[in-house]
Amino acid sequence: MKKTVLGILAHVDAGKTTLTEAMLYVSGKIRSLGRVDHRNSFLDHDDQERERGITIFSKQAMLQWHELSITLLDTPGHVDFSAEMERTLQVLDYAVLVISGTDGVQAHTETLWNLLERYNIPVFLFVTKMDASNLSRAELMNDLRQNLSEGCTDMAASDAEECAAMLDEQVLDEYMETGSVKTGSISRLIAERRLFPCYFGSGLKLDGIKEFLSALETYTIEKPALDIFGAKVYKILHDNKGRRLTCMRITGGSLSVRDTIRYLPAHGQAVSEEKIAEIRTYSGLKYETSETADTGDICSVLGLSGTWPGQGLGTEPDSALPVLEPVLGYRMIFPKGTDLQSVLPRLRLLEEEDPTLHIVWKPALNEIQLQLMGIVQTEVLRSLIKDRFDLDVTFGPGRILYKETIASPVEGVGHYEPLRHYAEVHLLLEPGEPGSGLVFDTICSTDELDLNWQRLILTHLEEKEHRGVLTGSPITDMKITLTAGKAHLKHTEGGDFRQATYRAVRQGLMQADSILLEPYYRFRLEVPTEQIGRAISDIRLMGGEQDSPESLNGRSVITGIAPVSAMTGYSNDVAAYTGGRGRFSCYPDGYRPCSDAKKVIDDLQYDPEHDLDNPADSVFCAHGAGFNVKWDQVPLYMHLPVTFQKGAAKDGASAASARVSGAGSPASIDEKELEAIMEREFGPIRRKKYASPTVNGKTDTRLKYQPRKERLIVDGYNLIFAWDELKKIAAESLDSARERLIELMINFSGFSGKETVLVFDAYKVPGGTGEKYDSANLHVAYTRENESADLYIERLADEIGKDEKVRVVTSDSLIRLTALRAGVLRTSSKEFKEEVEDALEQMRSEPYMN
Repeated sequence: MKKTVLGILAHVDAGKTTLTEAMLYVSGKIRSLGRVDHRNSFLDHDDQERERGITIFSKQAMLQWHELSITLLDTPGHVDFSAEMERTLQVLDYAVLVISGTDGVQAHTETLWNLLERYNIPVFLFVTKMDASNLSRAELMNDLRQNLSEGCTDMAASDAEECAAMLDEQVLDEYMETGSVKTGSISRLIAERRLFPCYFGSGLKLDGIKEFLSALETYTIEKPALDIFGAKVYKILHDNKGRRLTCMRITGGSLSVRDTIRYLPAHGQAVSEEKIAEIRTYSGLKYETSETADTGDICSVLGLSGTWPGQGLGTEPDSALPVLEPVLGYRMIFPKGTDLQSVLPRLRLLEEEDPTLHIVWKPALNEIQLQLMGIVQTEVLRSLIKDRFDLDVTFGPGRILYKETIASPVEGVGHYEPLRHYAEVHLLLEPGEPGSGLVFDTICSTDELDLNWQRLILTHLEEKEHRGVLTGSPITDMKITLTAGKAHLKHTEGGDFRQATYRAVRQGLMQADSILLEPYYRFRLEVPTEQIGRAISDIRLMGGEQDSPESLNGRSVITGIAPVSAMTGYSNDVAAYTGGRGRFSCYPDGYRPCSDAKKVIDDLQYDPEHDLDNPADSVFCAHGAGFNVKWDQVPLYMHLPVTFQKGAAKDGASAASARVSGAGSPASIDEKELEAIMEREFGPIRRKKYASPTVNGKTDTRLKYQPRKERLIVDGYNLIFAWDELKKIAAESLDSARERLIELMINFSGFSGKETVLVFDAYKVPGGTGEKYDSANLHVAYTRENESADLYIERLADEIGKDEKVRVVTSDSLIRLTALRAGVLRTSSKEFKEEVEDALEQMRSEPYMN
């Protein structure tokens, strides 16, 4: 039987829950048809969901339609709970986007559409409430094509096949030859997100539901099963007994009770090894237990204590950071006498379930703060805390979550040199594109600073939420490039570069022209035509921007953007001045320069020089003791020359390409001078002396020191699923992908001369004996049964890393961590792909290859 994972998404009140109920009823999964207004729907079983008539938590249901087994994931439609919805997208095969036939495409609908595009999820559209709509199918289809995609196609229309054929040249040829389009061709166009089939009906009246289920059976494609275990975590929850459940999709292989899972916990430095205690498959409130979950299954498991939403297990990589993020911060107010330190661990359980809460303990203020999407979420959270922990909590006024960026490039320098420590870091800070977040890179030469230290610096850049200097808000939309750095052979430790890196970022920000950013909403406002003037006036007073008003069913519709600070609570105003006839919806739409930055900065009264958690000053050493140097005096003391001069980058060129020699830098010294300082302060550096080897009393030149041999250890399956070419082959045949990778590695190792060990995980292969074979410079190794690739690579790196220059190639965080412990170099799968492509290109260009 074919199986698929289907997500249901919609703007709030579009009819999503009613449609879900209809699909469950028509398929025979439930015997009676529940209703939202009757508070008895199958999936909205939480008391708050039934009271408010909205979906708050994503939930799972299982149904079957003929030869199709569907795992249905119902997601929240209200914008305040959109982060919960976005986490679910990571595990879908297909999505059903529900459109209200009475309203058409709404504000949040476009957000959902953009997210589905970002996650590359094929979409079926169902236009419901057609029994109550004043709009025709033609008008609704025009709305869908205009606001979503030209690929939206009414599958009941007489020209549906012709419309599908126009989307693809191959399908067009097929249509021209036969006068029809094959089912497989339509399925392919849907899977490639080129065709978006549209269906019409009514969930309440059960109209069009059977036809829609049959279309899902006909046009969905089951993903091929992969042999190697992988899983994606999308949700953490706790059952009614307080037991922690990790909700995941099995993306490869299978998972069984008592299997051991190795993973890196959230905020953890050490790898965890835990056994699966129980596997559950939920459908509504009920669940069934099983011994095994196979590829494509959605399950909830007991036994994992440190997993987090978005985490990849096994061969599955971690997900990127979510697009939707909270824009409001709140202070939690507890009853008098509450021990906040004892409350905090309980609140952390809620943060596990919803990481966007960002619960923060402020000991100096003796308060707990968190971040939320909006006022409805505060009300739900208050009830949740009362039900779960019997605590009466209120919230202070919501405050806007600002961010900061910079207007032009600047170099930041951090130096950390207390007694017997040493590190110096130079960073180039450049403004990025709006919405780009933070991007980190290095152009530092490995002759200046070892690659291990460079990667450690990049790790420190990524691990911390760096604060701006205007309001202490997080920085964003910047590229930070490591341009230079210095370590000492004897006195540098990993923590030294952490301090130097943090201080370099801060010192650069202190010099920069900083810009305060505030969050914006994109809104849709529908009012009676006679009140359009009031609506436009309000938007202008808010400092917002609007598109030209449109008419819809005798009413006026305005769309546009406005600051969150001005638009918060505006829905109440709309209800008041329209007598309840107006409709207002909005959703976060990124950050833009703050319209009243001076007032905000003055009101917050942030002093960057007194922020002890984010120092901009550096620490230097003289006469055996460290001393503090103010941020603006650091250039007079730093040990490396400047790497960037303002105005050096022109004509749009990246400032990173405008590095200068630093001639005339006031404190530029070389390695010998640095060593002389160290010896003067700490005494002679004692090194072992090695005499040349002798044979019969004479120096044997054959035994003189030779450079250490370089060897690569490559995580085979990680490369297969990280490289698009190989991943595509693996979808059809894992054996073929493996052979193709071996072929590439033979060419690469033969041309580059780098001895390479290619490791394949045979952990779950019964009777695996650890097969090995060689081909020139390539050694292929399969692990034994019950021996994972990370353990094999860790042992091998530890054994040969003492005598050879070893580099481990993988993007697996566990293996990279073990490689770090073994003291060997690490290269990501993406970086290695570029290295292999360069080598193969050089090989093809050699005269003897032509």
